[in-house]
Amino acid sequence: MAATDRIFVAQLAGLPVFGPDGEVIGKVRDVVASLRTDRQSPRVLGIVVELVTRRRIFVPMLRVATIEPHAVVLSTGSVNLRHFHQRPNEVVVVGQLLDARVSIEEGSVNAIVVDAAMEPTRTRDWSISRVAVRERTGRFGRRGPVQVLRWEEVLGLGMAELSSQPQGVQQLLAVFDAMRAADVANALRDLPAKRRYEVADALDDERLADVIEELPEDDQKDLLAHLDDERAADILEAMNPDDAADLLAELSELDKNRLLELMEPEESEPVKRLLEYSYDTAGGLMTPEPVALTPDATIAEALARVRNPELTPALSSMVFVCRPPTGTPTGRYLGCVHLQRLLREPPSDLVAGALDADLPRLSPTASLTEVTKYFATYNLVCAPVVDDEDHLLGAVTVDDVLDHLLPEDWRETLHHDEEGVAHA
Repeated sequence: MAATDRIFVAQLAGLPVFGPDGEVIGKVRDVVASLRTDRQSPRVLGIVVELVTRRRIFVPMLRVATIEPHAVVLSTGSVNLRHFHQRPNEVVVVGQLLDARVSIEEGSVNAIVVDAAMEPTRTRDWSISRVAVRERTGRFGRRGPVQVLRWEEVLGLGMAELSSQPQGVQQLLAVFDAMRAADVANALRDLPAKRRYEVADALDDERLADVIEELPEDDQKDLLAHLDDERAADILEAMNPDDAADLLAELSELDKNRLLELMEPEESEPVKRLLEYSYDTAGGLMTPEPVALTPDATIAEALARVRNPELTPALSSMVFVCRPPTGTPTGRYLGCVHLQRLLREPPSDLVAGALDADLPRLSPTASLTEVTKYFATYNLVCAPVVDDEDHLLGAVTVDDVLDHLLPEDWRETLHHDEEGVAHA
């Protein structure tokens, strides 16, 4: 079955999965093993594969034809497309074993798990046969060398210990580091609550804010409630103002006001302005931080602004031109310059010479239906929101429109799709 006899699971995570016809199906996200009560090596049941739709399914080891250094290939046969659900006495190796505190000798917790290796058995099954651990030595817990030990030589890997003891997250974060925020959010939802909170506590504010933005509403509120108020306010500050406003709008008035008070005034003000509008209007959908410049800015300056990697592709597609101040609500709105036009003009020219002053604007009270028709009519991915006094208030992007057009539980529906069977 395998091109390699011993496979370390952390190195397996992220590998592409191919069907027998060579088509890419998804990526390996974890390995599922069945824990035993007699301290014998756990049997590997299968792998968790994240499909291109971001749904995670379980693929039994019997369906795995080969495991190569750079890919996993499935054999011909049926695969259940039902979303993966962890069963009692099952452990996900990346999600739960990595960073677990263990002991090599009876009675001392003096090492952490950095990886686990699976090997084929004589019966053609696979088992977690080896555990790579790093000893913590010395008074200050200095990191020692990595040892690869037999499973039975390591204590503390029973289900009870994994469910109760605090666990580090460095190895798991290393796996998450190469994943998009949406994929990390997907992975978090598959972890037990204890492990999910440990990861949230370890992520830096910016990364956790990006991940929370990709979670369903109930999971957003759950993670925010887990954090202490000071950190929750920091996370809200790091989120996009429109996403922060959407989350705060779901909290009680008491909790919402308390967190707004803890936020820095310059961060809370745009969020408060968004909260004044209904969630299904242009004002409730918009971001108050579009790219805005004065008419005497050059094309080169505009291009430099839209190159900002923190901007979404939709926001970087349009530059808004207005009189000072350029922070929302701005001075008098003059028009916009499309990215394609910026690319065609000499860098030294002024943005005022490339202005599209005829593009209609959205009112902050425009309904979701009106906003949707606007995007369909003008073939845009970003649109200005302007008040009756010609102040630019923000910009609506097509991703925010789609987010509100889809059912409220669309992330959960994507994550927990209907049961089905596919033939590889």
